[in-house]
Order: sequence, then structure tokens, then C-alpha cells
Amino acid sequence: MFVGLPLVVVAFVCWLGFEAVQAKSSLEGARLDAKQAKEALLAGNLEDAVKRVDDANANAQAARDATHSLPWDIASVVPWLGGPFRTGQQISDVVLGTVVEVLQPGVHVGQALSPSRLLADGGRLNVQLLRDAAPQLDAISTAATKLSAQADAISDPNYVSVIRDARAELQTQTADVSRLLRNTALAAHVAPSMMGADGPRTYFMGFQTNAEARGTGGLLGAFGIVRFDNGTASVDTLARNSALDKEFTPIDLGPDFDAQYGFDAPTTDFRNSNLSAHFPYAAQIWKSMWEQQSGMGVDGVIAIDPVVLSYILGAVGPVTTADGELVTKDNVVELTESTAYSRFAADNNARKQYLQDIAGEVVKKMTGHVQSPRELLQALGKAVSEGRVAVWSASPNEQQVLEQTALAHIVPDDPAPYAAVVINNLGGNKIDYYLTRHIEYAAESCDGKTRKSTVTVQLTNKAPGTGLPDYVVGVYGLPKDMPPPADMPVGTNLLWISLIATRNAQLTNATIDGVPLTIFPGAERDHPVFHAQLGIEPGHTVELRYELTEPTAPGAPRVPVQPLLDNVTPVVSVPACSG
Repeated sequence: MFVGLPLVVVAFVCWLGFEAVQAKSSLEGARLDAKQAKEALLAGNLEDAVKRVDDANANAQAARDATHSLPWDIASVVPWLGGPFRTGQQISDVVLGTVVEVLQPGVHVGQALSPSRLLADGGRLNVQLLRDAAPQLDAISTAATKLSAQADAISDPNYVSVIRDARAELQTQTADVSRLLRNTALAAHVAPSMMGADGPRTYFMGFQTNAEARGTGGLLGAFGIVRFDNGTASVDTLARNSALDKEFTPIDLGPDFDAQYGFDAPTTDFRNSNLSAHFPYAAQIWKSMWEQQSGMGVDGVIAIDPVVLSYILGAVGPVTTADGELVTKDNVVELTESTAYSRFAADNNARKQYLQDIAGEVVKKMTGHVQSPRELLQALGKAVSEGRVAVWSASPNEQQVLEQTALAHIVPDDPAPYAAVVINNLGGNKIDYYLTRHIEYAAESCDGKTRKSTVTVQLTNKAPGTGLPDYVVGVYGLPKDMPPPADMPVGTNLLWISLIATRNAQLTNATIDGVPLTIFPGAERDHPVFHAQLGIEPGHTVELRYELTEPTAPGAPRVPVQPLLDNVTPVVSVPACSG
């Protein structure tokens, strides 16, 4: 009776193994096809993009068929042992859904929004094209959000690490796609009006010098007035920061802001106007200063930095200054953040004019004939992804939409896990060109109403001990009655560091290189803030460690990175808790 049982078992295992190989091959094929479809779409090759999407669909369907075959269905219901098979089924379902509900309609929207159609000569954005695509983008974004939630719900495969890794990779990818499409859909709603589709708009554009750190990135080094008319941008009134020279009337940004920053006259002194990491504060201050200075109103504020200029130059090509100097993607950051301070060490006005001229040439180039709209859009996208572009709108409705994106640079007013490390230069110099950072945020599990967490920050001062001009390493920002120590080495970086923590978090201990760190507590938009002041000698690294007890709040952890010269990828080990 049981003579044929071993043969049946062997046949079943072989059948199951065959389906597993088919599923793995098809899933890998679908992923490759999706990647190639994206590349073809960006290159404007619609025919190839459609073909790649069709191939992805075929592979995704084959993977789903394999993981829902009879032997796979049987294996998936076996207690514990069936875990990897159930996970495989769920993975294939999400992959197929992504191809059918996101990738296929996305190709057709992408055809309408191809860079060559979206961005014309003169830098004109086709705002009507973008506005027309908004409903389709909304639908695709909704589907992507649903599939991301479906991916998050995929069960643990128990004992097969390869499938566990595939699950984690899929969860990350679907979350990234969902976030990207949500931001794109939001942009389709707000960008047309902000770029003059319904009438001309005017913006104050600040150029931040992040060689001297400020909460939003860097010192306001120069500015321009940007005008948009039906998607066409023009820039005038390029000026250095010292052009904001009136005795300004302060504006009221609330008691918490005054308590944190009021002693530095931030709403009347451009040098201290962006100490807070919450960009809407700086934006409202700059708007107020310009309106008092010129009598002209603006509809919003934009901020960029020299790294953004380097990305733009990489897309549109180099520019040449009036005296014949070639400014490229490779040298613009060094020229504006380092070389200029040595070259014009004795002439601050000439240095500011030099920086202003470079910014003007870059803006002129990007608003002229653009050889590759795709590369320019990719350059701007990279700058946005690194947090180097900030935007604020004076329209409450537009600002509400912006605050759902990374462009707003807000300190959020919600309870989800949060750790923002913010640095402000105390020396009034340009030493932060040589500053590098490493940031880690870790927390315990979601069990209990509170959990312990730690934020670890390593700061390195790579400045040479000699050879830098006094304007870069001198100490100008301290009060006269608080001079630096007489034995402080030249090139020491004096800084004010702030940790903006999760709402209702409590600091239990803070150290610097294992020694207790003096902390000055504060608050920013209902978040506790822990301030400290310190100096880092040239060639040295310090490690700050904050130990906290924070609420076990629902939501994904966020560690925004202040846009300084270095690019930082925080190490985050904080479980995301459900409601």
C-alpha cells in the first residue's frame, strides 16, 4: 500500500523545487525589466519602456503562477515549515501588483511627463502638462501606498534568510516608490500655481554658505529675486547678504522661538536669521527683511547651496566668469566655500562679488538653452533628495501641501520617533568646510509605553593646523566679554550643537568622549531640544552620546540631515511601532 509513497514524495519535492526555481528566476527578471523600463523612460525611449514593462508583467505573472501552484499551495499551509512558501506567495503578489497598478500606468504618464516635453528651452516648465497629469499621478500614488502597506504586512519566512532578505528589500523598495510617487503627485498639484500658471509669482532665493553652519544649512551668503511666469523663470536683483542693511522691525514667531533664539536678534540680523532648523522660520524672516528693504513683496522663499550649483553645472555644463575663470561641477564648491576666502582674504567685498557673479552665471546658464532637460531634472532631484533645496510658500494652502514633502524642511509637529542633529557655527568663521559628521539613532523594541534610545554623533574637524586665512579660522562670533581660551589652537571649530528629540523624550545622560556634557534644555515646536557648546581642535574627532527615554510612539523614525558640505547617511536602528 505504501510502496509508492517515497516515489510520490520525491516527485512532489521535485515539482516544488522546479516551481521555486521558476519563481526565483521570474522575480529576478521582473526586477531587471522594471529597472530597464525606468532607464528607457528617462531616456525618452517610450517604445523600449513599454516593451520592458510588458516583459516585467510577463515575469511577474509567471512568478505569481509558480508561487500559487498546487505543490506551493500545499507546502504553504504546513505549520512553521510553510512559512517561506507563504512569504513567497505574498512577495509575488506585491510584485505583480506593482507592475500592473504602478509601472504600467506610470509608463503612460511618464510619456506625457518625459523631460524633453516637461522642460523646454529657457528652462520653461510646461506647467499645464504637469497639472493635467495630476489625477493620474494621484491614482498611481494611491496604488503604490496600498502596495507598500501590503509589502509591510508580508509574513516572516521563519528560517530562510534569503527570503527574509528579499522581503526586506521589497519593503524598502515599495516604501521608496510610494514616497516618490506621493511627492510627485503633490508636486503636480502645487508646482503649476507656484510657477506662475495662474499669474506671475516672485520668490526670494537665498544662497546658503554652509562653510559657516546654520540650522537650515549655512549662513545666508547672497540672494536673488526669482520670477515665474507660466513656468518660465527669470532672476534679477542678485545681491550679497550685506545688501540687507536696514534697521529691520522684528517679526513675531512665537514664544518658543524667542526663548530659543531671541538673544541673537534673528529676525533683524541676517547673520542669525536661520539658526533654527525649521525652514519656515528663516523663510518668513527673509521675506520680512526683503519687503522692508525694498518695499516689494514676495510669494515665497527658496534656499539652495553651492553643492546644488555643482549638480546643476554637471547637467548644463561649465560657466565662465567675467575674468575668464572656468567654473565647473568639480570646482564650484571648492571655489565658493574655500578658495575664495584665501584669494580675497583682504577684501571681503570683492569675495562676495565673486560669489555673486558665479551664482549669476549658473542661473543664467540653467535658464537658457538646456542641452539635456533630463540631466537637469535629475540634478535638481538629487539636490532635493539630499535636502539641499528648501521651499516655503506664503500661500497657506500651498504651504500645507509642501509640508507633506521634504522640500518644506520642517520640524514636524507629530509624536513619531525623531532625532535631528543641528549645528550652528559659533566662531563667525568658515571652518565648517572641514567638518564631517556621523550620526546614529537607536532605540529598544515597541514593548511598553516608553523605551530607551540613544543618539550618537561623531564630529571630525579636518582643518589643517596652519595655512588657512584668519577669515576662515578666526573667532569673530563670540561676545567681547567671552573671548576664546588663550591656549586654544588655531583652527579649532567652536560650535553650538542641538539635538531635537522625539516629543516628550527625556534626556537621562549626555557625554562627550565619555565625560559628562553640559546641556542647556529648550523646546522647538513641542519637541525637547538639548543644546551644547564645544570646540574641536584641528585633526580631532569627538563623540557625543545622548541617552534618552522616549515614548513608544507610532510611526517610522526620522533623522533629517542638515545640509552641510558632507553627505551623511544616518545609521538608524529604531523599530517602527504601530498605533
